[in-house]
Amino acid sequence: MKVLANDGISANGIQLLEQNGFEVITTKVAQEQVAAYINKNEIDVLFVRTATKISTELLDDCPSLKVIGIAEEAIDNKIIDYAKSKGKTIVNASDSSAVAMAELVFAHLFSGARFLHDANRNMPLEGDSNFNSLKKAYSSGIELRGKTLGIIGFTASGIEVAKIGLALGMHVIVADGSTEETEIELNFYNGKSVIVKVEKVELNQLLRHSDFITIHLPASEKKYLISEPEFKLMKDNVGIVNVSQGGIINEVALLKALDDNKVLFAGLDVFEEQPTPAVQVLMHPKVSLTPHIGSTTVETQQRMEIELVQKVAQLLK
Repeated sequence: MKVLANDGISANGIQLLEQNGFEVITTKVAQEQVAAYINKNEIDVLFVRTATKISTELLDDCPSLKVIGIAEEAIDNKIIDYAKSKGKTIVNASDSSAVAMAELVFAHLFSGARFLHDANRNMPLEGDSNFNSLKKAYSSGIELRGKTLGIIGFTASGIEVAKIGLALGMHVIVADGSTEETEIELNFYNGKSVIVKVEKVELNQLLRHSDFITIHLPASEKKYLISEPEFKLMKDNVGIVNVSQGGIINEVALLKALDDNKVLFAGLDVFEEQPTPAVQVLMHPKVSLTPHIGSTTVETQQRMEIELVQKVAQLLK
């Protein structure tokens, strides 16, 4: 069987696939030519990361394609269901990116809470001429310890966020459609561990009581999970982070909430319009920005490849 690793794959990934009887093709094919290439070469399996997009049209146009492996934690459920209807299977590396995504969440939280994103824009421009004014402007930062962290969606990355929050001394609450209390095991470098209970609440309760909110869900069937009514429920000066999927937060409503000082800062790794995010979002001084790098660490890519190869091999053997 033939595998097209269109967004690249490591030597170890190639070796694992070949050991399982797959022929691996690493040719980089442009998005608009992927379907034609798959059909011409009778590709059975397509491996992608974030560069190659899986659409209903691609699924329609590629009858030879049996399995699509996506190196992402969250995948649009509509695409998964459509693939099933066409006799194809989509698999993802559901747990491999959890740590990387959780660490990026806290990079945005720390950055927003201490205005690092804005200071790093202005220090090169004014640091030598306006140092004391900048110091005064950025002196009202807040600490994370003792604050309430609301996690929407208890996926693998949501669980890792909870672990870091608990270790920092935050009060962690979760909204995932269930109100049953759950437990998390915190593992330490010396082999010791501790079990901590985590409170689950309704979404509206989470929105009302959280000092910081982070989202760990695929794109919602509803157009927006967070829009103007949800922002109105939130505390003043809340911080919100989304490293999950674009389209979950209404960016127009977010910008208004930022301008009205309802939201202290936002950390965004994903956007409504990718790869061309709205300029108003990119230029806003209260938004900490990254270009969809949540799952792209060296360690994550290695774990993802192993997980995807194992899943595909199990499906097709």
